[in-house]
Amino acid sequence: MKRRSFLTLTGTFTGGTLLLPSFLHAFGNSQSSIIGEQCLVFIQLNGGNDGLNTFIPFENPLYYDLRTKISINKNDVLSKTNGMGFHPALKDFAKIQQNGDLTIIQNVGYPEPNRSHFRSQEIWQTASAANQYLNNGWIGRYLDFQCKEHEPTASVNIDNIDNLALKGNEPNTVTVKDPNRFKVRNDTNENTVLSNNPQLDFVRKIANSVTEGSDEIQKALSKTSETNSYPNTTLGKNLQWIARLIKGNLNSKVYYTSQNGYDTHDNQLTIQNRNLTELNDAIASFYNDLKKENLLQNVTLVVFSEFGRRVKDNGSGTDHGTAAPMFIIGGNNKGKVIGSNPNLANLDNGDLIYETDFRSVYATLLKEKMNFDYSKIGLNNSTIKGIFS
Repeated sequence: MKRRSFLTLTGTFTGGTLLLPSFLHAFGNSQSSIIGEQCLVFIQLNGGNDGLNTFIPFENPLYYDLRTKISINKNDVLSKTNGMGFHPALKDFAKIQQNGDLTIIQNVGYPEPNRSHFRSQEIWQTASAANQYLNNGWIGRYLDFQCKEHEPTASVNIDNIDNLALKGNEPNTVTVKDPNRFKVRNDTNENTVLSNNPQLDFVRKIANSVTEGSDEIQKALSKTSETNSYPNTTLGKNLQWIARLIKGNLNSKVYYTSQNGYDTHDNQLTIQNRNLTELNDAIASFYNDLKKENLLQNVTLVVFSEFGRRVKDNGSGTDHGTAAPMFIIGGNNKGKVIGSNPNLANLDNGDLIYETDFRSVYATLLKEKMNFDYSKIGLNNSTIKGIFS
């Protein structure tokens, strides 16, 4: 059986109770190889969020000239600074920035951008070049170095599907839809030893990883309880789960989740307002929760999308584009706006020209927050100064 196929069967758990064949309960519990307080939390905005209507160049007349149908009124823009401001749905983003806890990196992209959702997401998730194809994700490769042995909860993906960013040579991640239902039977009375069959042993290793991951997640959840402070949305629930696992000392290095619905070719004003409202409210609850628990300095939240949108509207929305802002919250960031305001007078065939390579952001996160030599996983980009204290 191919490893990728087996991971699809057993490395992902999205609900219910998984009962494994008795021969798969192979190993005893191992001590966690993940030590340290810092962790990264990623929110992936699927579909290509329109960055120009998220962090808005409201003082640039070209913005209104090129977006006659979908521009945001200058009077509605929030937290206006240096010609830029937030979409009116992002009222808590504005507050978090005023608190000094939100850094914005403008014009993030990569050379030779790809406008396919699938391929561009793959490039972001593997940190490959536009013409390069990698089997493992950038976080998965990092965890292969970080973990002395396979660690089932080194990264946790709260989602319906696996995320390529977390895929490595070892099963150091688990994907769950509802951690409360992630309960796997563990037959502790059986003592299955390694065989002379490497493929069978690998199957046992994966199955044991799922079992151990369930045990660790349930242990972390038992130390915390649900609160009513999170919105009753998919993203709100996902961030609540992540906060509970962090507060329960799961000690995962990376948490990942996503929000769908940003492919706004039509009816963009309504759809993006709804999506950004959900994003704002969920992040505000997460931010306030961690700040109350004095954990915000240990958690770095990163928000990104696979690409931005075209500068000129299409009448009711925008088509696939290139560069867009990234947002970093917490982790003792300096609360700055990094990079130049979008240059709407110098476009590449109607698209923004990227200023910061997203792989430089990854390199900075690994170096500054994980104390890791990012070149070990094939990142050759320079780091970005001024993000963290």
